[in-house]
This record gives sequence, structure tokens and C-alpha cells, in this order.
Amino acid sequence: MDTKEKIWMAIAALMLIGVYFVPIWSISMDAPQYPEGIGMNITVDNIQGKQKNDLKNINGLNHYIGMKEINPNSIPELKVMPYIFGFLIISGLVIAGVGNEKWILFWLGIFVLLAIAGLVDFYIWGYDYGHNLDSSAPIVVPGMTYQPPLIGSKQLLNINATSLPHIGFYISLLSMGIASTVWWKSKKD
Repeated sequence: MDTKEKIWMAIAALMLIGVYFVPIWSISMDAPQYPEGIGMNITVDNIQGKQKNDLKNINGLNHYIGMKEINPNSIPELKVMPYIFGFLIISGLVIAGVGNEKWILFWLGIFVLLAIAGLVDFYIWGYDYGHNLDSSAPIVVPGMTYQPPLIGSKQLLNINATSLPHIGFYISLLSMGIASTVWWKSKKD
């Protein structure tokens, strides 16, 4: 890799620092009882309401249908993700310093596998919350499940839930795109 490619690889790694400051994923809910909508943002190490009481209100709604409380402290992935991104940043900088384009491909492979694992884990998390319901809940609709969509919108009784990537996801995607371009250009040289 030439100096320019090394710099771009370092930029690809360093831009992942932004993931620590913005949400990665967002879930919004519209319902008649919440005309302004409620929602939550998932960050690298937390789940928080979009507005001050949103997570509390979501947990209140979930209680009525028998879903478990969303408690960020009980989700181990939120404790691990900061280290995963730290690894990607540091290893990306090492690759930029060494300048071996074969290692970029390895880095991208790990990044893609971690992203896929994250999406699968998120799906499983949503499945667990939406299917493993307390049968003694105040509202029980036989056969009804409340799994939020992984991507897109879904009607859950009178609530329309929308789940979409947020800024942190796009930062990660851009980082992968820059690293892919560096690898492609270094292969052509």
C-alpha cells in the first residue's frame, strides 16, 4: 500500500470512533395513546429512550402484553460491543501502519462477520422479547406475538413499530466501504 492508501485505511478505522457517540439502531412506535410517538435508540453500550420517558413508557406497554422489561444492564452484548469496536479501530490502525493489503481483506471479513452476528443476535433478542410472554399479563391475545421487525415496519395490535439503522450503522458501512476501496486500489497497483 502506498502512503495515500495507508492514510485512507487509518481514516476508515478512526471514523469508527464516531459509533461511540451516536445511535447504531433506532426503534420507533406510533400508537393512538402516544400520538407524538415513542422510541428507543440502541448505542454501542446502551438502550435509551428517544425522549426522556420513552423507555419507561415502552416498558409500561410491554408489561401489559407480558413482555420482559428492557433493561440495558441485563443485556451482555452492550458490555461487549465497545470492545469489539475498539478492536476494529486498533486493528485497522495497525493494518494501516503495516501497509499490507491482504490484512485489509481479513479486517473486512471480521467486520462483516461481526455485523452479521450482531444482526442475528438482534433478531434473536427481538424474538425472545416478542414470543416469550408472561401468560398472566393483563392483555393476552391467544396466538399473538409482539416481535418488532428487524428492519422496516410492523403493526403490533394498535402500535406500528419501525426498526431502522441509525447514524452509527452508516458510519460503520462507510468505514467498510473506504477500507474496501483501499483494498481494491492497492490490488490494482
